[in-house]
Amino acid sequence: MSGLTFFEAWIIFDPMAIRIIVDGYNFIGSEKGLHGDMEARREDLIDRLARYRALKGYPVTVVFDGWRSGWPDEHGELRRGIEVIFSRHGERADQVIARMAEELGSACLVVSSDREVARNVQAAGGVAVSAGEFETRLAQTVSIHPEKDIPLEEEPAAPKTEKKGNPRRLSKQERKKRLRLNKL
Repeated sequence: MSGLTFFEAWIIFDPMAIRIIVDGYNFIGSEKGLHGDMEARREDLIDRLARYRALKGYPVTVVFDGWRSGWPDEHGELRRGIEVIFSRHGERADQVIARMAEELGSACLVVSSDREVARNVQAAGGVAVSAGEFETRLAQTVSIHPEKDIPLEEEPAAPKTEKKGNPRRLSKQERKKRLRLNKL
């Protein structure tokens, strides 16, 4: 374990410390919009997430809206190692994700480009990343053969904002987000 920080060693020995929660339709819509054969697109997302889970070992939950025509109660199933949840009729996936984030606290990483979802997750102590950020990591991971090392992408430049203190230091929230992303 020489050369590893405590944080890196913790991830190696306890990959289950983080649960990835994906806002399903938000993720699908960020790629190509919400049109076409949605069932096929859901299956494609589940397949890619299953491959990611197999390569990385993180538990993954994907939550889809069932508020318009869903079951009377929240419906969940395990498919290819991925927990798939459909919100109940009248409830949005955002509400299910917020509830899960409250339960998991800092042990969750939520993938959603919805700002309200991100605020709720951060208030619960979790980390929220945009669908585009995770899509990049997902595509990079699943395109590499499982036996090969998975290269980490270069860190993007810090956002330019007016703030006091060290101009090169990222905000606490951004540092926490990057630490979580680097674990993926």
